[in-house]
Amino acid sequence: MQPHVCGRSLSQLLSRRPPISQIKQIHAQIIARSLALSRCSLTDSLIHCYLHSKNLSVARTLFDYYPSPSPPTLLWNLMIRAYSKLQYCSEAISLFRQMLTARSVPDEYTFTFVITSCAHQELAVHGQTVHGMVIKNGSLLNLYVANSVISVYSVFGMVDDAYSVFDEMTERDVFSWTSLVSAYAKNGNMRRAGEFFWEMPVRNDVSWAVMISGFVSCGRYTDALRYFHDMSCELKPNEAVLVCALSACAKLGSLDQGNWIHVYMDKNCISETSNIMTALIDMYAKCGRIDCAYRVFDKIPRRDVHNFTSMISGLAIHGLGEEAIRVFQQMLTDKLIPNDITILGVLNGCSHSGLVQQGSSIFYNMEILWGIVTKIEHYGCYVDLLGRAGYLAKAFGIVKTMPLNPDIVVWRALLSACRIHRDADFGERIINRLEQLDPQSCAGADVLLSNLYASLGKWEKVALLRKTMDKQKNQSDIGCSWIEVNGAVHEFRVADLLHPQIRDIRQKLSEILKRVGLVGYAADATHVSFDLSEEDREQAVAWHSEKLAIAFGIMNTPPRTSIRIVKNLRTCEDCHTALKAISKVYDREIVVRDRSRFHTFKEGKCSCKDYW
Repeated sequence: MQPHVCGRSLSQLLSRRPPISQIKQIHAQIIARSLALSRCSLTDSLIHCYLHSKNLSVARTLFDYYPSPSPPTLLWNLMIRAYSKLQYCSEAISLFRQMLTARSVPDEYTFTFVITSCAHQELAVHGQTVHGMVIKNGSLLNLYVANSVISVYSVFGMVDDAYSVFDEMTERDVFSWTSLVSAYAKNGNMRRAGEFFWEMPVRNDVSWAVMISGFVSCGRYTDALRYFHDMSCELKPNEAVLVCALSACAKLGSLDQGNWIHVYMDKNCISETSNIMTALIDMYAKCGRIDCAYRVFDKIPRRDVHNFTSMISGLAIHGLGEEAIRVFQQMLTDKLIPNDITILGVLNGCSHSGLVQQGSSIFYNMEILWGIVTKIEHYGCYVDLLGRAGYLAKAFGIVKTMPLNPDIVVWRALLSACRIHRDADFGERIINRLEQLDPQSCAGADVLLSNLYASLGKWEKVALLRKTMDKQKNQSDIGCSWIEVNGAVHEFRVADLLHPQIRDIRQKLSEILKRVGLVGYAADATHVSFDLSEEDREQAVAWHSEKLAIAFGIMNTPPRTSIRIVKNLRTCEDCHTALKAISKVYDREIVVRDRSRFHTFKEGKCSCKDYW
């Protein structure tokens, strides 16, 4: 058989994209007959085949030893695209530099693939450099190249540059518009993103996903749900949209909206992927329905680490530490390896249930057993576990010897423990230590220490600390609570005057406090951080946001129905006592999710058993 005939036959075989075993056999024949040395087309076909089968290393070897002085532009493009698609972006950019050094001429496809790679790099300068080459080459007139440039600027939040390219385009498609909307959304400018979104001639599921995820990222959860409902009237939501919408429901504690989405998914036969099921578990858990979260979890035929982690974290915030450990053990039995978030959930469960021995065992063995490096969040959770249980000295010792610099969350955990156990001396030691390390980190710690002094009646120290805080312009977060009634979420702030029904709500709250006062409730203002008269201090705690939300809920829901509240801060001792009394007097189940956990008040008792 003549070499050229044999070569043609082998080329025909390779053009059919055979399986990898046959590709290797053909490759061996080519080497044996030294055909690759004289026929570039055979090398081209082999590279195509190896890239098609994702065998990048062999393809690169063939490319590096290409028979002619330089491979054609098509092969450069194929190699750069392969690296880009497999997320080897630095290699794709490096190959592009080699292409320029070899004096090969890049075309529109080259620029598109390289710019896509730049989007995955940490330095925007790569994208700007390629953009300059595109302008010089005249390729910016190409729709796909221009779209790629907008996309890379979107990734880096360079909205002015993205808009400049968009504005100069003579032709635009849905990708052009979506990339520009994404640029503004990622930059937090949802007003501008919305303006371009509604100007779009055509919107697809990705466009909607960009807007909805943008609202979630900005904390505008109500807007995210509004856009989700608008989308569901126009298009079938994709997985990313559903996960974002469920996340918004979880943040708001919007159970009605979350239920609606779940029913919508069932009616429309939407595939129950791992991400969606994980989001459903998270939504139900954070909306106070841990039973529904469990039902979703049990329904999953093959659970993965994300499903388990969501369930464990949900149980933890409900104070069900022993159950969280049981699910964690089930996960290990299923031979799944936990990740750092899983461990955080388990430790959190131990902290809220006082399971010091179990939590300590997991904390000290997480790296040995599962290869998980201990992060600052794990230290914070373990310090919280020890502090709540009364091991203040041991918790302080952990903080002093930990290899990472403790952040304000760690210090807050320690000071919260001092407040729980009313140990002002220890609190002062912690503040002194904190000021020596980083005076700028004292904002949240000062507030906690001030509350601790107030609870012990040390008003002179409160006054001194408040003066220091005023000089540093430190401000604590404003208490804010949300309640969902008839599908609408209502927001209340401490001493709120803005709600349309606020006069009726305040009147109702006064009536409620009088009723519960008849069964033994008395306002606990020991943590009010000002030396006020007894009457003024009682008024200071009377208008806390969760009390206002509860009054609104009692006014606007049928008797004996559950009331669910979400609060941005830790609920105070007075509100905790008041809600126990209200649940008994009004025969209501009251579910409150504060900054760290759930409290379910029923028949005068709380699920936390006063351990929070």
